[in-house]
Amino acid sequence: MANKPTDESTPEDFDSDAIDESIGEDQAQTDAQKGTQEDAHEASMEQPQEAPDDAATSQDDASEELAKVKDQLLRTVAEMENVRRRAQRDVENAHKFAVEKLLGELLPVVDSLEKAEEAAKTTDNADSMAEGISLSLKLFVSTLEKSGIAIVDPLGEPFDPQLHEAMAMVPNPDAEPNSVMDVMQRGYTLNGRLVRAAKVVVVKGE
Repeated sequence: MANKPTDESTPEDFDSDAIDESIGEDQAQTDAQKGTQEDAHEASMEQPQEAPDDAATSQDDASEELAKVKDQLLRTVAEMENVRRRAQRDVENAHKFAVEKLLGELLPVVDSLEKAEEAAKTTDNADSMAEGISLSLKLFVSTLEKSGIAIVDPLGEPFDPQLHEAMAMVPNPDAEPNSVMDVMQRGYTLNGRLVRAAKVVVVKGE
C-alpha cells in the first residue's frame, strides 16, 4: 500500500506578507496605546499647573471684595457718627434756646416797666409808686436771668458792633473816643447768643 503524502507545512511555506501585516497591526496598536498614555500623562501634568492660578485669582477677588466691604462699613460708621453728633447738637440748642421766642415777647414788658419807673421818679409824691415798680422790675429781670438771659448795658464801655447798635455819634471831649456815652435801650443775650443789640450813642473820635 502506497503512503499518502502528509499535509505538513514547513516554515518556508508561511505567507511572509501576512506575518508582516500582523506584526504591523500589533505595533500600531502598541503605539496607539502608548500615545493615549502619553496624552493622559500630559493632561494630568497640565491640570495641577492651572489649579494654583485659579486659586490665586479667586483669592485676589475675595480680598478685593473684602476691602470694598470694609471701606463701605467705615463710611457707614462715620456717617452714623456725624448724624449722632448733629442730632445731639440740635437737641442741646433746642434746650438752650427754647424760650427765645418768649423772650422776644417779654422784652417790651421790661421796657415799659423801665419807662414807668422813670416817670414815677419825676412825679411828686410818687416815691411809693416808683419803689413798687422798681421791685417788680427787679423780680422780673431776676426771673429772666434764671433762664439764661443777661442784660447788655454797655454805658462807658468801648463800642462793640457785635453787641451794640450805634444810633448816633456825638463829640464829647470828656469821654474816650468810640466809647458808649449813653444807652437808649439795653440789649439782651440768651446763653451767650445775642437776642437784641443795645441801642447806644457813641462818642465821636476827633
